[in-house]
Amino acid sequence: MTPAARLSGAIDLLCAIQNAPRRPADATANAFFRERRYIGGGDRRAISTIVWDVLRGWRRLQWNLRDISGDISPRLICAASLLLGGETMDNVRQLFSGERYAQKPLTSREDIALKGLEGKELSTQKQPLAVRLEYPDWLESGLRETFGNRLPDEMEAMLGTPTLDLRVNLLKGTREQAVRELRRESLPAEMTKLSPWGLRLDGRHPVTATQAFKDGLVEIQDEGSQLVVAAADARGEHRVLDYCAGAGGKTLALAMTMENRGHIVACDVHEKRLDGAVKRLRRAGVHNVERHLLVSGDKWAKRRAGSFDRVLVDAPCSGTGTWRRNPDARLRLTPEDIQELVIKQAQILDRAASLVKPGGRMIYATCSLLACENGQQIDAFLKRRDDFRRLPKEQMSELLPAELRNKAQFSLTPLRDGTDGFFACALERVVTEAKTQEEDVAVTVPVTEDPST
Repeated sequence: MTPAARLSGAIDLLCAIQNAPRRPADATANAFFRERRYIGGGDRRAISTIVWDVLRGWRRLQWNLRDISGDISPRLICAASLLLGGETMDNVRQLFSGERYAQKPLTSREDIALKGLEGKELSTQKQPLAVRLEYPDWLESGLRETFGNRLPDEMEAMLGTPTLDLRVNLLKGTREQAVRELRRESLPAEMTKLSPWGLRLDGRHPVTATQAFKDGLVEIQDEGSQLVVAAADARGEHRVLDYCAGAGGKTLALAMTMENRGHIVACDVHEKRLDGAVKRLRRAGVHNVERHLLVSGDKWAKRRAGSFDRVLVDAPCSGTGTWRRNPDARLRLTPEDIQELVIKQAQILDRAASLVKPGGRMIYATCSLLACENGQQIDAFLKRRDDFRRLPKEQMSELLPAELRNKAQFSLTPLRDGTDGFFACALERVVTEAKTQEEDVAVTVPVTEDPST
């Protein structure tokens, strides 16, 4: 595809994203490219790069176009992104030539609006902090509660392009073997600093087309997500429940740490997600996993109360920790979303807790930066349940790096750790003489997990 055709494809994709405002942009993009299989891999990556650059700079682009009357179209905002990224006005006009596969020429209104942006920068000190750092105004207090004076630096790091992290499947081979296999296909992977199974690539790469991926030697999973699994410390003699399993990203990693022994139950309320895990489990060579669909009125959980050594609760959350990867999520998030999520998280914690056996552990995790979804959620849970406590630090998993084993809960950020933003807390169910509480824990709230986490 020519540069003009790629730009035209990017504008079409951005239109599709705008027409589905509550749908994640990556899901819209996947459907967009499935319907256009004639677009090759290199062109798909180029189109996606244009769109994701626009989404990462959305508030700053809108600010730079603030004096323009009327709606700001995808055409206009894509062109503005190119100009503020260093393109000349002449080059932009050529991309809008109206020739074959190119967008029609700029209107006089568009031309005037864009001409004033040539030579300017996307970010300026004149922009309000929330605009310059691309977060919703209403979320400022919540972010400051987490970061304090570090807020500008932490949110600046959130504007960057994420790395592509992989988890080596030790059921299939070693990290060293995976590095060799990927480099043989011109992918220069480096070992991650925190995860004992992680590899890292800079930029976008067609990992799913590699033999290492097809053979199940590597899976796409952020290093922070891998550390959540490490915190679970699941072993071969354990019965383990992945309560919000989604498409099975963490289920696969749990099976690996258990060396394909013991028993894992992967639960979710979405049948399609659980079905999607089947292919991944087979590719990884995992055979100690049972899938279970949670439905209203299901007595499955009641019959298994107090029977699991480990329960992983990867709770539905705001996803604020994944904004580098999912910049469109900043635009969709509302205060009402946070309120609803905090209630759901508390409900899921209470229900999952009854499945933990006395002496067993529950690991609560989110990919959120907000205290109300993280530490405050744990504090509230411990006030409700006196049979749980934070795991003593001396019992924290040895799979975690030393700097994360000094307390029962930890958080990760792109600035400090080079990962997505994650929170994890390990809780222990205290052994008491009290009768195990039995309750129906079937949930009807949506529980999701990004397959890449």
